[in-house]
Amino acid sequence: MRPVVPLPLRGVQQRFARRKWITPRVGQALQTSHLSSAVRSGSSPNADRKSHLGGRRLSGAAHLRNQNLGLEDVEDVRKWSTPLAKQLADAISMTGPIPLASFMRMCLTGDVGGYYTGAIQENRDQFGLKGDFVTSPEISQVFGELIGVWFVTEWLAQGRQRQGVELIEVGPGRGTLMDDMLRTIQSFPAMANSIDAIYMVEASAELRLAQKKLLCGEDAPMTESKVGYHSICKYTSLPIVWTETIKSIPISPDKMPFIIAHEFFDALPIHAFELITVPASNAKENSSPSTKTTSSTLQWRELVVTPTPPGSTHDSLRTPSTQSRSTPPPDFQLTRSDQPTRHALYLPESSPRYRAIKKTVGPGALLEICPDASLYASDFAARIGGSAKHPKSKPSGAALILDYGPGDGTVPMNSLRGIRRHQRVSPFAEPGLTDLSADVDFAAIAEAAINASEGVEVHGPVEQGVFLETMGIKERADMLVNAAAAAAKSKSDGGGSEKYVEDVRKAWNRLVDRGPGGMGKVYKALAILPENDGRRRPVGFGGDVTGQ
Repeated sequence: MRPVVPLPLRGVQQRFARRKWITPRVGQALQTSHLSSAVRSGSSPNADRKSHLGGRRLSGAAHLRNQNLGLEDVEDVRKWSTPLAKQLADAISMTGPIPLASFMRMCLTGDVGGYYTGAIQENRDQFGLKGDFVTSPEISQVFGELIGVWFVTEWLAQGRQRQGVELIEVGPGRGTLMDDMLRTIQSFPAMANSIDAIYMVEASAELRLAQKKLLCGEDAPMTESKVGYHSICKYTSLPIVWTETIKSIPISPDKMPFIIAHEFFDALPIHAFELITVPASNAKENSSPSTKTTSSTLQWRELVVTPTPPGSTHDSLRTPSTQSRSTPPPDFQLTRSDQPTRHALYLPESSPRYRAIKKTVGPGALLEICPDASLYASDFAARIGGSAKHPKSKPSGAALILDYGPGDGTVPMNSLRGIRRHQRVSPFAEPGLTDLSADVDFAAIAEAAINASEGVEVHGPVEQGVFLETMGIKERADMLVNAAAAAAKSKSDGGGSEKYVEDVRKAWNRLVDRGPGGMGKVYKALAILPENDGRRRPVGFGGDVTGQ
């Protein structure tokens, strides 16, 4: 969503001498006290996924509290806001506080009332005006059309492979984006004929069915196999395969995978940490050797999830003004672990970017890490560029990631957010009914991709506004407007065409809006391509169409 300008590829467009990395500029750490500081989130995208934009920061709706919460004293008669909340509380009472990543995973994909996989309300739809948030493909068809065109340009630039092309989407939502992509690709018969299969990575049975209805037809049969679920695309008569994990999709050296991940990485579970000073006197006799110290030292502590005290209210929990109080009081809160967890000992030391925060920010620094994001990025890179396990003589394919998060290499902190009915709410209120997401660490994705395969390079991230405007969103919107105007002249439509024209203009302007909190600024695009020593930039990232 940006104008056509020669853009420097930010992040890791070049491979930085294969393993060199630019240490990110780390913002000042949010200062928190040990007992009562509110954990606030970083810059948040709109509630369009979020579509309503209020302030730029969102609270994690939790206060750091002492670990001694007396979980054994929680009354059995306590009423939890959802069945999932009770299940989580029961688990915590048995095992103790759980990592934030475990909480997010259960809330989003748990079998009992998970937001995407175990909805407890009939006819519930997470997307659209009647749901909780609106995504870019549902704002305008032009978005998905341009994504389809982007993959066509990559197919052209990489030699017009005649067969073996795979389309893969992770987190397909209702299937709207893939539907617009496929419809667009049909206008390029040579590429359309090169596609062997379409894969949809979707964990939700309800969403799989919605995608099948849209992409294959309501009456199209769906069969099940060891790999996943199968049906036939209504556009191409090609097989569409649904899998619950990308690992179920075979990796083959002769395939050209085109992978799209739109608003997928923001929903992956994160671990959160706080850096504290540990005095030497606090080293306990039964502590592990890695935590014993003879002098004060800086150590990471994981922020874990515990139930709020019985009878809590929004006032007692100090729910921030940036969050709606229309929900019941949060069932859970973040608590700082008083001892290093296994995640705290490993994850903050897994990248030089994280280690730099320990040195440059010091006590009070906050950090979010998403291991799943690195796993997916590594998988994308291996499919495109090959790896030791899956060698590929000629890298091919591309992955396009569109999501929100810092584009300057900054590591996200305090960005966990909850969305309910297009409003920001506490991420710990009504588990399973509240959508959870966090800022995407694009630099971590790039780092993981480059480390996973010698055969790839990364371009971006660039702001969505730059990407879409470079791809021609205004020109495509004008075509739709002109067609509608021509139709209006040929027959009276009672003003319907005028409304359509206004809707088209509003939609594309919304997607490229680069004002504070606008979708064109908050959302970013990042591409993983075959290694070419930076000689060719992809379209939308400062490059032109090649290979025509």
